[in-house]
Amino acid sequence: MRKVSVSEITKAVRALCISAACNLEQDVADALRESLAREVSPLGRDVLSQIITNFEIADKESLPMCQDTGIAVFFIEVGRGVELDGSSLEDAVNEGVRQGYKDGYLRKSVCHPLKRVNTGDNTPAIIHTTIVEGDRVKIKIAPKGAGSENMSALKMLKPAEGVNGVKSFVLDTVRAAGGNPCPPIVVGVGIGGSFEKSAILAKKALLRPIGSRNADVEVEALEAELLKSINDLGIGPMGFGGVVTALAVHIETYPCHIASLPVAINIQCHAGRHKEAVL
Repeated sequence: MRKVSVSEITKAVRALCISAACNLEQDVADALRESLAREVSPLGRDVLSQIITNFEIADKESLPMCQDTGIAVFFIEVGRGVELDGSSLEDAVNEGVRQGYKDGYLRKSVCHPLKRVNTGDNTPAIIHTTIVEGDRVKIKIAPKGAGSENMSALKMLKPAEGVNGVKSFVLDTVRAAGGNPCPPIVVGVGIGGSFEKSAILAKKALLRPIGSRNADVEVEALEAELLKSINDLGIGPMGFGGVVTALAVHIETYPCHIASLPVAINIQCHAGRHKEAVL
């Protein structure tokens, strides 16, 4: 067994919180620059230029790309050969979030769902943990702002609705969202599993690098078809019109019950924040 101190996890989470807010990942930065070359609308090109300038300044000055620094969402893989030394994993992650949002001067946006009283330190985080082979701990963070999260949706389709039902649901959701999620967006789609599994799949899909493809050729083709259909909607950058509404559509699937077809859509804004660390 390999010992991993929870203090190291806290330290890594603190750094990830700050970096994710200020330093856009290269895959997203490259996709935004490439989209500028494809956009035909003058206003859309101007908006994309401002988006690019914004994340370049944020990276250079170590400032948040957006005032909504999100709720901290984590996907953590813990190797079977790891022994955590210290407090619980959940406590260690939340302490890292607490420190990161305080030391990075990031907005604390987490509150009680009904009383709307702020917790004051952006905790608790959303933590998804998986046990895997090996002796490492992989921590992935995806801070999620409310503007895009609020445009997300989940529907229990009838199996008979099939692929066409999935297509219609995705397009209807993006069309209804319009400019609210700050396009160009990344669309994560989770198909199958159960009510809650499809939502987790959709959120996890957002962590895939832009440009990556599903290993299933039929699902890959569906990703490409949906991306084209979404961009044909004409919503454009920040909803001002144009041919670049989405940077990518990522679909993840999971076997489901014969009588159900769960589909979840998680929309990510142009600041597709995600970072990872391996301990």
